[in-house]
Amino acid sequence: MYTVFFSPTANGYKILLMLEALAVNYDICHINLARDEQHLPAYLQLNPHAKIPVLLDHDTQQVVVESAAVLLYLADKHARFRGTSPEQRWQVVQWLIWQVSSLGPMAGQNYHFHHQASQPEAYSANRYLNQTRTLFQVFEQAIAGRAFICGEFSIADMAIYPWLRLHKVLHISLEALPHTVQYLQHMAQRDDVRRAYDAGAPYHERTHGDVDKLMAIADRRATG
Repeated sequence: MYTVFFSPTANGYKILLMLEALAVNYDICHINLARDEQHLPAYLQLNPHAKIPVLLDHDTQQVVVESAAVLLYLADKHARFRGTSPEQRWQVVQWLIWQVSSLGPMAGQNYHFHHQASQPEAYSANRYLNQTRTLFQVFEQAIAGRAFICGEFSIADMAIYPWLRLHKVLHISLEALPHTVQYLQHMAQRDDVRRAYDAGAPYHERTHGDVDKLMAIADRRATG
């Protein structure tokens, strides 16, 4: 049994994708970022960096922070979606790191400067838009002729897909990226992907998080 501390962002959906693909029991503790709930003392006990997602493994009481680390933890624990050969495993790790070191940060800054910056700043907005566009082009070349980025469905796909599907709000045209379009369509048709996004959908409209649940978990952990 797992608890995932979740907000409906690209990074949050990575973990729902993995949990649904594994078909394991889990529950969601919603952390409402707009209400700054990630800075509550109870949450900071789990992750001093005040970021989502966080995974709590109730079998071992292990807490895992950072989305890539959570994916690797679950892949290792269940021996799934991490590559079936040493060569493929390193492909999976490489693309996972590509997402967390390049696609996620550049796309995140792109979104910030186009949608959240208090004052328009053309240089930054254009810089991160161009960086994001380049990364989409890198993916387009790599995915050509493949169903999944490493040949088989893996945690690399779970990390990359939630960011690619935000292409509209990132101002990225897919007109010249036909392989990416095909990949997005292929991923969206998977039952586990549908279940993950169905599980997360109600949290887009919620105006507050599961603070009581968070506090109860923190109290149980504090008292052993």
